[in-house]
Amino acid sequence: MPSENLTRDEARERARTLAVDGYDIALDLRSAVRPEADTFRSVTTVRFRCSEPGATTFVDLLAPSVQSVTLNGRHLDPKTVFDGSRIALDGLAEANVLVVDANCAYGRAGEGMHRFTDPEDGEVYLYTQHEPAAARRVFAAFDQPDLKAPFTFSVTAPAHWTVLSNEREAKSESESEPESESESESGAGPMTASDGETRTFAPTRPISTYLTAVAAGPYHVVRAPYTRELPDGTVLDIPLAALCRASLARHFDADDILTVTKQGLDFFHDHFAHPYPFGKYDQVFVPEHSAGAMENPGCVTLREEFVFRSKVTEAAYEGRANVILHEMAHMWFGDLVTMNWWDDLWLKESFADFMGTFAQVGATRFTDAWVTFANHRKAWAYRADQLPSTHPITADIHDLQDAKLNFDGITYAKGASVLKQLVAYVGQDAFLAGARRYFTAHAYGNAGLADLLSALEEASGRDLAEWSRAWLRTAGVNSLTPQVTCDGESRVTELAILQEAAGSHPELRPHRVAVGLYRRTAGGALERYARSETDVTGARTVVTELAGAERPELVIVNDDDLTYCKTRFDPGSLATLLNHLGDMADPLARASAWSALWNMTRDGLMPARDYIELVLRFAGRESGSAVLQSLYLNADTALRHYAAPEWREEGGRALAGAALRELWAAEPGSGRQLLWARFFAATASSPADLRLLRGLLTGTAEIEGLKVDQELRWAFLKPLAAGGAADESDIAAELARDDTASGERHQAHCLAARPSAAAKARAWAAVMESDTLPNALVAATISGFAQPGQRELLAPYTDGYFALLERIWTDRPIKTGIDIVRGLFPAFQDRQETLDATDTWLATHAGAAPALRRLVLEARDDLARALRAQSRDATAADRKATPEPPPWPVAYTPAGARS
Repeated sequence: MPSENLTRDEARERARTLAVDGYDIALDLRSAVRPEADTFRSVTTVRFRCSEPGATTFVDLLAPSVQSVTLNGRHLDPKTVFDGSRIALDGLAEANVLVVDANCAYGRAGEGMHRFTDPEDGEVYLYTQHEPAAARRVFAAFDQPDLKAPFTFSVTAPAHWTVLSNEREAKSESESEPESESESESGAGPMTASDGETRTFAPTRPISTYLTAVAAGPYHVVRAPYTRELPDGTVLDIPLAALCRASLARHFDADDILTVTKQGLDFFHDHFAHPYPFGKYDQVFVPEHSAGAMENPGCVTLREEFVFRSKVTEAAYEGRANVILHEMAHMWFGDLVTMNWWDDLWLKESFADFMGTFAQVGATRFTDAWVTFANHRKAWAYRADQLPSTHPITADIHDLQDAKLNFDGITYAKGASVLKQLVAYVGQDAFLAGARRYFTAHAYGNAGLADLLSALEEASGRDLAEWSRAWLRTAGVNSLTPQVTCDGESRVTELAILQEAAGSHPELRPHRVAVGLYRRTAGGALERYARSETDVTGARTVVTELAGAERPELVIVNDDDLTYCKTRFDPGSLATLLNHLGDMADPLARASAWSALWNMTRDGLMPARDYIELVLRFAGRESGSAVLQSLYLNADTALRHYAAPEWREEGGRALAGAALRELWAAEPGSGRQLLWARFFAATASSPADLRLLRGLLTGTAEIEGLKVDQELRWAFLKPLAAGGAADESDIAAELARDDTASGERHQAHCLAARPSAAAKARAWAAVMESDTLPNALVAATISGFAQPGQRELLAPYTDGYFALLERIWTDRPIKTGIDIVRGLFPAFQDRQETLDATDTWLATHAGAAPALRRLVLEARDDLARALRAQSRDATAADRKATPEPPPWPVAYTPAGARS
């Protein structure tokens, strides 16, 4: 296979010598409707300048074949200049015209031109996914972010299809219209439209190759207008559209999607004071998306799982709104102003992650979105920042493989958390003023960290050099612990904050924090009665403003979740939380407390069974479905990975029993009832639990108000399949009820989840020994294969996993390779022998691709953490049994903390 990699040095050299004036791209997609057709015709005309005439360079193209290459009228032999991933160009002039006529491949891995055939009606749908560098799978390109250019697309497709690109359609051509100039220049003949129609789109503003987009197929379309009057009296007219597959139209709640879209556009216009930079705003919900969404300007693509086929909780709507607003923020942060190279990926992703939540709280009905962020989103960051592969927010990205792996919790969630800290540090008004300066100075161009800091410093008047060094150029997460002393009259004599750094990352950072003091009221609620904002610097900071306050029952050193840190507790505070966590009145404070307790569990400072017991006691009091969902997922992780093996069965029964009790108690027909139904299904394993699930499926059992719709049917069938209580005929019958793309994914999971050696062997072969499955079915099969209750069945695959790693990484697209390496790592073989096998592979494969080694190192770290946590949890088994409530220890005091 050709090398798909591109190094930063190669990209810098191209950018040093080249400037791109524009692309004309003609795609013929008529072959998509023929199942046997693997390729489509792509004719690219690119005009570019070279600062060093006579120099050589290359253009990127990943394609099965090239028909012709013409450079400045000179025909180049494709057999000589094309190696499968690059076309070599020599003898460049000062001004150049390159025309490449190629046969490019349809894909099923979520990269390039993805083709999907709807099993319901046989209709074909296409869409592109180009980040970080897959535009070269669709057309010849200088495929790097800092060679921006205008793009003009023309697409020939079946006449009844909807065809979209980044800009509005300029004209349609029937078969009687003449060929375009780019087609005639190719030397390979025109693209006729004899059995289709050619749509030509207006030129884009200068954008990066990874942001170009085409979507085509018989999509269902809902349109809406959006107008906005600017301060100078100009009226923006931005056509909006929301699209999905025709077979999903009956489920498509486009009104809610477009309402959030309009709210977001209003919010960003108010706060950015820079008009939306592109002409229209389409949102296409597409099948088998390899990410959550993609911010193509004017043509955003989102995973179609956001089209809810069945009843969902408010958390699902909140999550969808966050993604919509995240992608919209990219129109400014990333699309209007783009990073030079993937080192500064955070310049778009961190900002979009922060702005998505910021806009939710400020413009939509999801006013508690920061609570979800504190409890769920930041957990992703804390995990990533404690892996051996942790990196500064501004990362060192050598090549495209590095770039793909850095779409991670640090680039997104830690970066967003740090931006929240920056807003607290410089003030919201100054932060937004700096963003506006940044947009104005670099519109339709590229920028780096220094450009952003300059704009923020001008707006705030603060020197951000040290802040930037400490927060953006160092890795690791700090811990903040309160130290409280009181006098005989129960008054605080001193409250200090102790800051610790991770062992391998010794940086102590400046933190702007709010310190909250809490006590119980006469009614039993745990409420804040004092608060002070302060700057934490160094190892110990005294909060002078709180001296003299009444003795607190609880101190939260990152109240309001302003900074990014692991929060610890003094002994008295922890004792209060262990008994009164559910009494905390403020949802954000509760979320911060839950987050801190989860970090303690992951760090082995709290036994997993104690965290699970806290969830059992207090999660039912949570009002927000997103937080409740996070808590139960954490409890499930604690049970599967961190609990002592001998306690897992007991803990599983406790979780399932609690979920069932809450399910029976929930208001009939409520979203809360649906959440508990799903939690019960996820934890059900006993014969009685499985019998109830079977009864709910067949209708012989009933819970008042619980509608067992299609998605819930699959949720119930999955544990039945994993528990051996549903066979192939049951799964086939369910697919017959739901013969859809979603049904096929659920079927793949269920088949792989069955507790038999034959089922595991078939699933393994489908993923590891064949590359015919599309990306969505690869992911579904992997999720079914790896069942925590089937450790013995999975044990024989450990050796095969390590034996096949390098071949999988070499032969599969990067995203598919990542899914396989992560998903099939033998995490449920949680014993020292597996850790030793991992170390052996790492020691004997020092020359393996760095990105592959990073993935294995991360999996090894997770496994080592699990073994440490299991050892810690085993110590809890020695505690003497006493009546309820359980005898919580007075303190889990982290190293270095003082009381």
